[in-house]
Amino acid sequence: MPTTSEIIAHATQLFEDLSFNAAREWKAAKPERKVVGYLPVYVPREIIHAGDMLPLGVVGGGDQLEVIHGDAYYQSYICRIPRSTVELGVSGRLDFVDGMLFPSICDVIRNLSGMWKIMFPHVYARYFDVPQNYRDEIGGNYYTQELAELRHDLGTIRGKPITDEELCNSIAAYNENRRLVRELYTFRAERPWQAPAAEVFLLMRAGLVISVEQHSEMLRDYLAAAGAEERPRRDNCRIVLTGVFCEQPPLNLIKSLELAGCYVVDDDLLLVTRWLTADVPTDGDPLQNLARAFLHHSESTAAKYEPDLKEKGQHLVRAVKRTNAEGVIFACPSFCDPALLDRPMLQHVLAEAGIPYIAFKYAENSGQMQPIREQAGTFADSIKLWSGQ
Repeated sequence: MPTTSEIIAHATQLFEDLSFNAAREWKAAKPERKVVGYLPVYVPREIIHAGDMLPLGVVGGGDQLEVIHGDAYYQSYICRIPRSTVELGVSGRLDFVDGMLFPSICDVIRNLSGMWKIMFPHVYARYFDVPQNYRDEIGGNYYTQELAELRHDLGTIRGKPITDEELCNSIAAYNENRRLVRELYTFRAERPWQAPAAEVFLLMRAGLVISVEQHSEMLRDYLAAAGAEERPRRDNCRIVLTGVFCEQPPLNLIKSLELAGCYVVDDDLLLVTRWLTADVPTDGDPLQNLARAFLHHSESTAAKYEPDLKEKGQHLVRAVKRTNAEGVIFACPSFCDPALLDRPMLQHVLAEAGIPYIAFKYAENSGQMQPIREQAGTFADSIKLWSGQ
């Protein structure tokens, strides 16, 4: 059985590879294979997988990519992820991708979907919309039709229709993967010193660039290895990290939080890996099953419409209670309208619940971590002082 160090070394290698060589090798193994990229926060990866295609998560270039061409396409007063994604495209790092999905996140990503069609007219590009009405007969029917159109388009790309049987098999594979992700998050909440936040983040990132079967095997190996090891336990406070659902923070930012005395016991990083919170049925109409799972069993986030205002922010309160967290850290990307517009409302809910919080902003290429580390360290110290009263 591989050790945690070996597993994380592999995950780190995948994380640092901006040429996506693992995905390139997967595609090259069979001449008929296709790769479909997608941006955060959520797309139905089951449909891509059902077409014997690799869903490839594209979450920007992080702090490893110098953006040169991308700055010519977007203004400086928006978040960085569209500029670095354009840089990945024009530099040839995504030249093997057969399609790109741009999910409904914000106006910037909607704009990027149109720009991608102009820049790469030979690549299938689709703005993937989701419902804002949560009644089965309205939003459910609309979303089922959106899924059917995507299914048809991907079937056209591969040269034959995607069958219900293929889709049900893919749903089963992703149900298992999400079960393992939930098990990992539960394990970390119970013993955060055994599964550091940076390692969990690297494991989730790995799932964006390899097949779901490979990722599930990686998660099983890590859970077994981490459960068998004993790591030093620190007197850190337990926090929920939120606001990081789209543009991802630098790995060093996540490491800095724990070095500052904060165990991350829950987060909204890479939500696509656990967007659906319950198993999707594998019998009946698979598209209707996926649509109803989105409507009734999906995560809460600023990028998703919330029909019930009384529910706004309650997912954070539940996360704090579920993980025995002692506070919340809002880490929002600079110029992220969904996260920054939501934050005051969420902070109000936390204040009413008596849950302490702090907030700061970052960009995916943030380099100076000392101010963040000092702020997080002060927050951790103050929580320890409050809890001792």
